[in-house]
Amino acid sequence: MSDLTAIAVPDIGDFKDVEVIEVLVKVGDTISAEDSLITVESDKASMEIPATSGGVITKIDVKVGDKINMGDVLLHVKAGAAGDASASTEAKVESAPAVQAKPTPALAPAPTPTESIAVPASAPPAAAIAVPATGQLPHASPSVRKFARELGVDLTRVTGTGPKGRISQEDVQGFVKAALQGGAAPVSSAAGGTGVGLDLLAWPKVDFAKFGPIQSKPLSRIKKLSGANLHRNWVMIPHVTNNDEADITELEALRVQLNKENEKSGVKVTMLAFLMKAVVAALKKYPEFNASLDGDSLVLKQYYNIGFAADTPNGLVVPVITDADKKGVIELAQETSAMAKLAREGKLSPTQMQGGCISISSLGGIGGTHFTPIINAPEVAILGVSKSYQKPVWDGKAFVPRLTLPLSLSYDHRVIDGASAARFNAYLGALLADFRRIIL
Repeated sequence: MSDLTAIAVPDIGDFKDVEVIEVLVKVGDTISAEDSLITVESDKASMEIPATSGGVITKIDVKVGDKINMGDVLLHVKAGAAGDASASTEAKVESAPAVQAKPTPALAPAPTPTESIAVPASAPPAAAIAVPATGQLPHASPSVRKFARELGVDLTRVTGTGPKGRISQEDVQGFVKAALQGGAAPVSSAAGGTGVGLDLLAWPKVDFAKFGPIQSKPLSRIKKLSGANLHRNWVMIPHVTNNDEADITELEALRVQLNKENEKSGVKVTMLAFLMKAVVAALKKYPEFNASLDGDSLVLKQYYNIGFAADTPNGLVVPVITDADKKGVIELAQETSAMAKLAREGKLSPTQMQGGCISISSLGGIGGTHFTPIINAPEVAILGVSKSYQKPVWDGKAFVPRLTLPLSLSYDHRVIDGASAARFNAYLGALLADFRRIIL
């Protein structure tokens, strides 16, 4: 019998040979179950892998730059020091039950991009960036290549600061910031082709401390990663927002009734679940909303996966409910509640944030009337929902109070025209006003 336990890479989905980009612990550290051990990065997401056993680390079996797969041993711990009962078992390879995923997508209004992008010390000013000789593939990892593609950055124009000129994500971010400040770097449009240069004034440098007390707080990792995506989406997608309202008086009464009937089961039906069913029906009626641009082609999807913005302590993330057309309102309520919980705990897997057709951003629990949600590329539309309110409506004889839900539909004007957006929103409002239409 041995008091050493080997901790291995858990099931991280369909990812192979993911690269270790950070080792968060060292030999001699005392850890507990769920403590983060390493950060790995694939071409889809960065993930922190947690421990399942507590104890004192006696050996670390991986280093930065290693490529790892499910089942590979990360480190060994000696049981008894962290108070984890499972750590006293005979030495064995353990798999962690959850992976803390830190994705890029989010739907909050983007922070000022130049404030959230760190510039490497060696990053040249935009005016000094030259195009290297062609014919040589830039030295960068798949994840950095994907990140550059999302921002429309030509890697042949980026100077790498890593070993042997390797281009890092920070190099790409620095290049983007230099381009924004100097306007020398053209980027590609979201649908393919080359866009125009961003000829902007340099971002103002201000010593805020001379005006009063300040506190500097670093952005969370999620906000750092999502900021560039939000800025790309806002700049490259011609957003237009159609604002409308839905009478949800009867629907809210139904929701309250269902919750009373299901009180013992613990299932709480939310308005979001009804919205998802209504959005699916609207996507089927107006299929151009269930599409994505691919160069000069429009990809029309035959599946219905609905993303929703989930508020977390570190920022907004977008879990995706797959096959929403095949699920009932109660099942959707259960699944969105479970996914939101995972999001708050930082345990969403990358696969749980992929494949969305359209997203819903709801501020109903907070307030507001209308807003302009930012489209989550490569989707072509996003539905924003504000707080419902009582509104007097003339019924032909008198004004009567009706519960009204504000709807804000942002759409990509390259794909969708204004008339189609108005029809989509009006049809969505009609479904919410009389949910029986869903079965037609």
